[in-house]
Amino acid sequence: MHIPDGYLSPQTYLPLFGVFIGAIAVAVKKVKKEVPARNIPYLGMAAAFSFIIMMFNLPVPGGSSGHAVGSALIAILFGPWAAMISVSVALVIQALIFGDGGITAIGANCFNMAVFMPLIAWFIFRLICGKSRAPRRIVVAAFFAGYLSLVLSAILTGVEFGIQPLIASGADGRALYCPYDLKIAIPAMAVEHLLLFGIVEGVITALIVQYFVRQHQIMIYAFRTTGTDE
Repeated sequence: MHIPDGYLSPQTYLPLFGVFIGAIAVAVKKVKKEVPARNIPYLGMAAAFSFIIMMFNLPVPGGSSGHAVGSALIAILFGPWAAMISVSVALVIQALIFGDGGITAIGANCFNMAVFMPLIAWFIFRLICGKSRAPRRIVVAAFFAGYLSLVLSAILTGVEFGIQPLIASGADGRALYCPYDLKIAIPAMAVEHLLLFGIVEGVITALIVQYFVRQHQIMIYAFRTTGTDE
């Protein structure tokens, strides 16, 4: 899902960069209030986890590739605001040092995977889990939070690709950036994540959350910030 340079027009990547910066500004304020100083190292570990898991890019037919992200897991354990910061750090390092994702697309990639994805994952987890501490329900909620948030983020990326021929074309009508319209871009991004990478994201999220449910349930952000029912 890392968008390279040359695929998004300035009409797309500049607004997304602005939204990303605004979201990070809010996230920093939230984390300062919610995360004790002694827990800051955990955010570094979360960023490292996201960085590593995203490095496992698997090619798929059609010339694309996919990977898990870790945003859902970090959002569940540390909250969506902490996830925004951790995953953004991983994405910026990947773009600047490893060339994984374009420089001009940093804002778009961070918006898709570090802002949109953890917020969606958090909403889905809370929707399914509610205030319950039943282990099975928590794990199921974690799986669907990981699975659906990655799939929806992939679809969002497909939309960003697919609108380029509509908003940025030359005088001859040719697309100046991504040449594939919505009918091609959305299925190309959605199918591989629906059938493979979303499941991987969901399973990883569920398995790690299951461990914390058994060993360190108090680490789960939802149960630190709200009352719970059995």
